[in-house]
Amino acid sequence: MGFACPKSCHCSERNGLTVVQCSSRNIEEIPSDLPHDTVSLLLSSNHITKIPNQAFKNLPWLQELDLSRNAIETVDAGAFQGVTESLRVLDLSHNHMQSVPKEAFARLHAKISLSNNPWHCECTLQEVLRELRLDPETVNEVSCHTSVQEEYAGKPVIQVLDSGINFCNFHHKTTDVAMFVTMFGWFTMVIAYVIYYVRHNQEDARRHLEYLKSLPSSSQISKDFDTISTVL
Repeated sequence: MGFACPKSCHCSERNGLTVVQCSSRNIEEIPSDLPHDTVSLLLSSNHITKIPNQAFKNLPWLQELDLSRNAIETVDAGAFQGVTESLRVLDLSHNHMQSVPKEAFARLHAKISLSNNPWHCECTLQEVLRELRLDPETVNEVSCHTSVQEEYAGKPVIQVLDSGINFCNFHHKTTDVAMFVTMFGWFTMVIAYVIYYVRHNQEDARRHLEYLKSLPSSSQISKDFDTISTVL
């Protein structure tokens, strides 16, 4: 059976390989001391919150991986490196996942269950799901808990996508609106500055003109000079 069985688990043999039963053992992390020849790893109903990079890299024979009914929120991009070719069944149902990186399931050939997670339906999730071989028995239980468009919350993701909805378009539209709002804000600031500048200069020009008007004209000075000469 290769390496010793983890203390918190029970190991048995199947066709010369090892089945590791670790379900309902209050485990908080994926064990690192698993037998090298593990073919089936059952970790359901524990308290695991994360699948780190290369968590199963030393298990080249792994075919079945059950991580259902945990508290998994995070799946690292390289979580399944090393088992992408061998893995046949992957159960991640009944966890706390809202999103996963596109790279996490890259090149996986396994039948995957992602049902009963609080998925946030947006562009990345759409791209992930289109590349996966989802378990047909639970595919309609993969639902949008939240969505970039509130009207799709509570609906099965595949049903929404099959209706022609493209979440990536919503992402681009949201980005375009944000850019427009930003540009409009800058434009408004520029216009406000120009208006302030013009009004400020108009006020200065008006004061300067009034000052010039208050000065005696040359004809008035000439008349005053003639009057003084006559008196003298």
